[in-house]
Amino acid sequence: MIKTYIPRNIYLKRIKPFIDKDIIKVLVGQRRVGKSYLLFQIMDLIREQYESPNIIYINKELNEFASITNSKELLNYIEGKVMKNKKTYVFIDEIQEIDQFEKALRSLQADGSYDIYCTGSNANLLSGELATYLSGRHIEIKIYGLSYEEFLRFKKLDNNKDSLLKFIKFGGLPYLIHLPLEDEVIYDYLSNIYSTILFKDIVKRHSIRNAAILERLIEFLADNVGSFVTAKRISDFLKSQRIKISPSVILNYLQYLAASFFIFKVQRSGIGGKKIFEINEKYYFEDLGLKHSIHRYENNDINKVLENLVFMHMKICGYSITVGQLGSKEIDFVCSRGDEKLYIQVAYIINDNRTKEREFGNLLLIKDNYKKIVVSMDEMVEGNFEGIKQINILDFLSTYL
Repeated sequence: MIKTYIPRNIYLKRIKPFIDKDIIKVLVGQRRVGKSYLLFQIMDLIREQYESPNIIYINKELNEFASITNSKELLNYIEGKVMKNKKTYVFIDEIQEIDQFEKALRSLQADGSYDIYCTGSNANLLSGELATYLSGRHIEIKIYGLSYEEFLRFKKLDNNKDSLLKFIKFGGLPYLIHLPLEDEVIYDYLSNIYSTILFKDIVKRHSIRNAAILERLIEFLADNVGSFVTAKRISDFLKSQRIKISPSVILNYLQYLAASFFIFKVQRSGIGGKKIFEINEKYYFEDLGLKHSIHRYENNDINKVLENLVFMHMKICGYSITVGQLGSKEIDFVCSRGDEKLYIQVAYIINDNRTKEREFGNLLLIKDNYKKIVVSMDEMVEGNFEGIKQINILDFLSTYL
């Protein structure tokens, strides 16, 4: 099946080391972030390496594969397309639509003659369940919406303030390449995606009886991006709106939203130690466009939006992220990747000594030698201040660190 696409090299680079390895590759992520198209890109990588490889592609959203409904039928279909003395590359899109698919995958993987790649909808294939289904035989590759650099490339835009505003307002779902960047058009599309995630991936899957309460919870999160929240605080707020819901139910709802990759929970960690604090987390959205389809972007939201942008940029770059706690002081993000660590403060404009003291001062209290960065929208950044680098948000987002 021939598809045209714009390569997403950051993911292809991560996938390349696992091609031909005896492990099942599972692409996971929020709906509509481009998992299916990455399968086509992997197929082309394999075609570049081998002459006429035996590739089997199954897409359960296509009617031609409707007859494959269970693991036995899946095995029969694949075995019927095997070529003697030739490795078979198996690609299965929306694998959760096949009953007991894990039995077929385990059988194929045990055979040793197959290289297997698949995607699954979060409605029926959550990341935590894969470990149970495939018991150590798989690797998850997390796929996110477009980075800012990808957004510019997909939409053929220059790196400037106007492009940044479009990215902030409309987010990075790949299908935006086909749509004009106009509020009415984009938000109609995003509202439909939001409804699909809400009702298929969360309400239906978890048998939530009152979807309106879940929607109010999401609205609260959209209005409190980057703020410390607790289940009790959310419960108290909803009670003030005459909505009675216990903190334990709120915790469940938050878990469902995170499992669908709609939001990310960020915990606090002690600077200089490994302690993780179990209360007062922050929540950020996978896609700002979806957030703004719920709560439209306003100029006074810029501080929390910048935090969300920086957070998702670091997630896309493969960092693990916590909020740093140093006594009563807070570091916006502590980012770790392998042996690498860096500290990041995010500010809108550093236009007075008080703001400068807060953003740089907190970082100066950290006595280790890891990189420290202040990200802001200042056009004339000062460069370095006592070893701390200040960088404009446009430069930061268009660079993979």
